[in-house]
Amino acid sequence: MKQAVKKEKINIAVLVSGGGTNLQALIDSEVIKSGEIKLVISNRADAYAIKRAEKANIKAEIVDKAGYPTPKEREEKMLELLKAAKIDLIVLAGFLSILSKDFIKHYENRIINVHPSLIPAFCGKGYYGLIVHEKVLEKGVKITGATTHFVNEIADDGEIIMQKAVRVYKNDTGEKLQLRVMKQAEHVILPRSVELVSGQILGERDVK
Repeated sequence: MKQAVKKEKINIAVLVSGGGTNLQALIDSEVIKSGEIKLVISNRADAYAIKRAEKANIKAEIVDKAGYPTPKEREEKMLELLKAAKIDLIVLAGFLSILSKDFIKHYENRIINVHPSLIPAFCGKGYYGLIVHEKVLEKGVKITGATTHFVNEIADDGEIIMQKAVRVYKNDTGEKLQLRVMKQAEHVILPRSVELVSGQILGERDVK
């Protein structure tokens, strides 16, 4: 009897800074079949995302200011960890730090970010987390959502991968809207985007 051939998967790293709800969505997803999360890196020692990784038996590393005072030192350490784990794709899931052009060069078109608005609205420098949703409410827009995109040296400027719209209601607070966008958009399109790009990377390997 022939043994089933194990399907090849790419190695994924997830960079985090906080609670890790998007990381959990990736861990729980049944959509991702072409990649496997091998490493989680946090730039904050108190990030709950670390506990989520450990519970899922995923290697977790802390690269913060306490251990690596300068941005250059932190990026050098992250690159060291990524190369050691043979990472093919990096996912930014609530990672509150802007990566340098030099860092991005090492993983060109291999870094995905999820942003809690419909880019190009409410994005760019200073637009992150709850701030985005508060600005949406201030402006009075009726539709918001989330976007996945490739990362380049300009904040939220890379090529868009997927978007999903979410309704805004009159009685919304920033917190209510944030939660709805996470559940209805971010947690939906991020796993799908990771699978899409993972499949493309595997396809490139087949061509080579």
